[in-house]
Amino acid sequence: MDIIFSERCLEYHAVGHPEGPARVRMLQHHLARLGYPFVEPRPATDADLLSVHTPDHIRRVEGGDFHDPDCPRYPNIGFYARLAAGGAVLAAQRHGFSILRPPGHHAGPSFLGGFCYYNNLAIAVRRSGKRTLIVDIDGHHGNGTEAVFHGDQAVTYVSLHRIYNYPGTGHESRGNCLNYPLPARCGRALYVETLEQALAAAGSTYDELAISVGFDTYREDPLASLGLDVDAFYDIGYVLGELKLSTFAVLEGGYIPEIMGPAADALLHGLSEGASGPDGPAA
Repeated sequence: MDIIFSERCLEYHAVGHPEGPARVRMLQHHLARLGYPFVEPRPATDADLLSVHTPDHIRRVEGGDFHDPDCPRYPNIGFYARLAAGGAVLAAQRHGFSILRPPGHHAGPSFLGGFCYYNNLAIAVRRSGKRTLIVDIDGHHGNGTEAVFHGDQAVTYVSLHRIYNYPGTGHESRGNCLNYPLPARCGRALYVETLEQALAAAGSTYDELAISVGFDTYREDPLASLGLDVDAFYDIGYVLGELKLSTFAVLEGGYIPEIMGPAADALLHGLSEGASGPDGPAA
C-alpha cells in the first residue's frame, strides 16, 4: 500500500500540544525503514474542500478566524490543512494510507474541533463518488464525519470508540451512522468481536472501504485507550481486509509516537492478508 506523506506536515507545532509532529515523524521513519513506497500529495483544491465544507468555514480556517482551545491558529494552518485533505484524496485514488497531519474526523461542514480543521477522509469519500463504507477505528467518535454523512444513502459510517469521552457524541446509532461505544480498556477480544458485529450490521453493498485510522486505542495512550496491544491492529486489519473492498486509509489520532509505526505496519499487514484470503484479493 502506498503511503501518502509530505515533510511539510511536520513544519508546525505548539509546545505541549499532543497532536505534534513527532507522532507522524516516527510513523514515517518506521514505514520507510520497512520499505513502504511513499507518494507526495498536492494540497486540496477549492472544489475538494467545498464538497464537504461551507465557504464560510473555509474562509475562517484559511484566515485564522476561529477560536477553539484544541485547534491552535498556527501560521499557515490553512495550507497544512489543505495538504492533509489533498493527501486523503490521493490516498483514495491510489488505494493508499495518508499519514499527514492535521487529522480530520472532528471537523464538520461548518465547524472544527479536536485538532481537526478540514475533514480529510470525508473530502476523499465525496470526491471519489463511490458507495462507501467508512470504518472509524479512532478511540474518539468522529462527530464531524457523522455530521457530514448522516442521511447520505451512498455512505455508511461505522465508529468504534470509547464511551463517555471527547467529543461526547456517538452514544447511539442514527440511521446510516452506526455507533459502538466501548468501555475504557475493553481489550482486543471485545473490540474485534464488536467490529465483526458492526460490519455485519453495515451490510455488503459497497464499492469502497475508507478507514479513519486512530492508534489512540493503544493500551497506554493518554487520550482514548481501549486497552489494545500492537497485535490487535493486525486483527483489526485482517477483519477489514476480509471485506475485499477497494480500500484507502487516513490517519486520525494516536499520541504515543513510539508505537505509531509498529501499529500501522500491523494494521497494513492485516489488511493485506485478510484481503488475500480464500476468496482472492480485493480489487
